[in-house]
Order: sequence, then structure tokens, then C-alpha cells
Amino acid sequence: MQISARADYALRALLTLAASDGSLVKGETLASAQDLPLRFLENILTDLRRSGLVQSRRGADGGYQLCRPAEEITIATVIRATDGPLASVRGRPPENAQYEGAAKHLQDVWIAVRVNLRRVLESVTLADVASGKLPDIVRDLRDEPDAWVTR
Repeated sequence: MQISARADYALRALLTLAASDGSLVKGETLASAQDLPLRFLENILTDLRRSGLVQSRRGADGGYQLCRPAEEITIATVIRATDGPLASVRGRPPENAQYEGAAKHLQDVWIAVRVNLRRVLESVTLADVASGKLPDIVRDLRDEPDAWVTR
């Protein structure tokens, strides 16, 4: 799975908001806290606002805050807000992929990949990551012997 810069930056900004205990945080503060490019982050925050994940207030006392508790926002929700579906095949859902001959069962593989992505990303919330109290599935997969081997 390729994690886009948009999704990574969105998650880092939202985690900073989750750690702010509901207070308003300026875009500049979010950018500097995570060493993110401000202009790009502002575009991402606009998308997150449209998706109902953050709200903003203008003015000297303004800034951004989460619209919902961090315990209710999953990593999957954020990725979908920034990048669309978790898994697609040439821009379409895996169940719409059609294969013939020797590739006939490739669709089954893509659907299994999507299920596993969902299993992890829908079980982890911003609160989990911000607190470091990750669900068992994440810790178990992280601790597998080949988890840190790049291929």
C-alpha cells in the first residue's frame, strides 16, 4: 500500500489536534509542529473540513479543531477523506475488476487485500495513535518476525 503525502500530512495534523484537548490550533502551529509545508497543509485542512473531520474559526483567536472526538475518527476515515477508497484497481473497486484465463482469480486477491487494510485501518483511531495505546491487531502485526523487513 502506498501512503500518499496528503494522507500522511492529514493524519499528522489531526493527531496534533487530537493532542490539543479540543482547543483551537492555528494552521501555522500545525504545520510547524509536524514540519509540514503550510500551503499544502491548508489545502488538506480544507478537504478535512469539507469531510466533516475538522472545523475552523477565523480571526485572531481562530484555528482548527476536531469535529468529533478522536476516539471516533479512524485512520481509514482520514485516508478516505484525502485519497478516496482504501483499495482500488485502476481507480475502480476490486469487485468491478474482471479477469479471464490464468488471471481469473486475481480479483479474489484484491478483495482480500482490501479486507486486511480495513481490518487494520478501521480498528485504529486518532486517540489510539495519540495515546500510543494501539489495538492488539496492530501490535501483533508489528511484532511479526518479518514485519520490519523491506522487500
